[in-house]
Amino acid sequence: MNLKHLRTPILVALAAAALIGLAGCHAADTTAADKAAINASVQRWAAAVEARDIDGIMAYYVQDDSLFVYDVIPPRQYVGAAAYRKDWEQTLAPYVGPIHISVADWAVDVDGNLAYAHGTSLLSGNDKDGKPMDINVRVTDVYKKIDGKWLVVHEHVSVPIDPVTNKPDFQSKL
Repeated sequence: MNLKHLRTPILVALAAAALIGLAGCHAADTTAADKAAINASVQRWAAAVEARDIDGIMAYYVQDDSLFVYDVIPPRQYVGAAAYRKDWEQTLAPYVGPIHISVADWAVDVDGNLAYAHGTSLLSGNDKDGKPMDINVRVTDVYKKIDGKWLVVHEHVSVPIDPVTNKPDFQSKL
């Protein structure tokens, strides 16, 4: 039996399989790199919050009116970076002295130029009277890769409620 006529199709199939395998590895590498970039941006954001660096905080978000945020602080809906910047200024204003923010249970998923992440965040510090102010929130962020940089285009911040009082439970361990 002469198998010479099968050599070219087999070689083409093997080459195609190798290229598909390489493309899959590249996609996995790209996804891992994108997740790492997003996680690094979260760390920069947290450092900016602790430094009360509003410009650094806002560098985490898209810089135009396409930013859309649901927050726990009234009016609870912010459209545009300028509006959300004011929300951050109001959020940080009651804290006196050092503040700390921690992010927990952060999970990121990437698909092309879009990604989403979710977790919890605890902002803690003292008010003007020296009383502790701890606020636990749940956060979901939607990112878009713009000019090679992952930026939040939509954020949803929420807190659980106490079903007995119907009031937000900012101290919940979530």
